[in-house]
Amino acid sequence: MCKTKKSTDVIDPPSPRSSRHQRMSKSNASSSYADPSSSVNFTSYNISTTDAKSSTKSSSKSSSSSRASLVSLKNSLPDNPLIYEFSEIRSATNNFLSKPFSSSSSSSSWRCLIRGKDAIVFQRKLLRPIELPELKHQLSVIGRSHHNSLVKLLGASISGDYVYLVYEFIVGANLAECLRNPRNPNFTVLSTWISRMQIATDLAHGLDYIHHCSGLNSKFIHNHIKSSSIVITEETLTPKICHFGTAELCGETAVTEEENEEEEEGGDESEITTYRRPKRPNVKKIKLEGTRGYIAPEMMENGTMSQKIDVYAFGVLILELISGDEALKFILEKGNRGGGYVRVSVIETARKAVENGTGEIRTWVDRRLMDSFPVEVAEKMVVVGLECVEEDPDKRPGMGRVAGKISKLFLESSRWAESIGKSLDMSVSLAPR
Repeated sequence: MCKTKKSTDVIDPPSPRSSRHQRMSKSNASSSYADPSSSVNFTSYNISTTDAKSSTKSSSKSSSSSRASLVSLKNSLPDNPLIYEFSEIRSATNNFLSKPFSSSSSSSSWRCLIRGKDAIVFQRKLLRPIELPELKHQLSVIGRSHHNSLVKLLGASISGDYVYLVYEFIVGANLAECLRNPRNPNFTVLSTWISRMQIATDLAHGLDYIHHCSGLNSKFIHNHIKSSSIVITEETLTPKICHFGTAELCGETAVTEEENEEEEEGGDESEITTYRRPKRPNVKKIKLEGTRGYIAPEMMENGTMSQKIDVYAFGVLILELISGDEALKFILEKGNRGGGYVRVSVIETARKAVENGTGEIRTWVDRRLMDSFPVEVAEKMVVVGLECVEEDPDKRPGMGRVAGKISKLFLESSRWAESIGKSLDMSVSLAPR
């Protein structure tokens, strides 16, 4: 970057014989200012012709330094998501014969090395056709979003009816495993109240970023918020939201032009995105994507999708963090000799605890916290969670408001921790016990 000419510059004394030489030198200096690629350092610039060789060497060194700085800057910038050849995906996963990293009814994944990067490849069914130009556009838009609480999307590939999404691999464990260790139910790495509040705060701001600041659009929906889709990093316990961009790339939030027109005519309904639903009765409806316990009521009833379904799922996540319980589970009904099971929702138990007062909330909070938490803050957090899971989506707050409330409660929790001498620095291992 060129510096402004200072009084320390060496200027030949004026003389009639050198006036023409000075005009030429000034002209050269002006052209250097106009050329942004010029690497001349005006602080040490000497107009004398005897220093021309020295100036050239200095310019060459400065130019080399500038190139090195640009390379360093380029390497520090995040890469845009790539379009991978399907052959690369097959090669990285050993033709999909490698042991799956995870598997569910809607996707399978493999951990692999692709283009020198440790990554996770997710195979998901396309809910609508997508051509390569559209895929490139979607990836370019999603690539503009960068947040510390998001797992980075490295790229994608399409083959047949499937899309292959490549995400960076994060060392850690998912939130569900951190809260409920199958090998030792009495153990949790999230054994302090402040650790859970930090996770809730980071996730709230991450989801708020997705909704409002990601550079996509104001209607962007994640649609995969759940405890098993949150990775907790091993050393710092930093939460990262997985599957960012999946709903968009798989066509889960796609609508037809006709449906868009109907929504625009409906006033407030224009803010709602729905699945494509063919009007012909003999055409099969598109399958809903979601996880029981996290799916908002309106989505279950008619497939209506909006950002409020993410708010609903996040509310369930808050209640999970506080209680340590699953979003939805089946337990053996007491007194039932036939061995019947009853469904228990963390939402229902939270509502019951709030109705019965402070004492009930205190016993409802995860017992592994050893009763070491600010009760008033816990009560407020439960209320925030229940506000997010209101049946009516219009009564649910936006993520901006939720993030603000949780940040305030985190500060209250920090003051509480300091007052009792609790350390705020945490370093743990997520290795199996």
